[in-house]
Amino acid sequence: MTELSPLGKFLILIGFFIIILGLSLILLTKIGIGHLPGDIMVKRSNFTFYFPLMSSIIISLLLTLILNLFLRK
Repeated sequence: MTELSPLGKFLILIGFFIIILGLSLILLTKIGIGHLPGDIMVKRSNFTFYFPLMSSIIISLLLTLILNLFLRK
């Protein structure tokens, strides 16, 4: 019989990460990320295409800065 404790801890960690990700998406939407100038949106009668180009660039820059601060050797 194998020990399931590491798997349980891993699943709790993944769940915690998903909760943090969901809360951050809600927060970012409230401050305007997702509806910035430079985000591409095409609306037709029965079709909507949305590509958050500028929002993706800003999130990428922020994550790069944060990770460089924490993972710098």
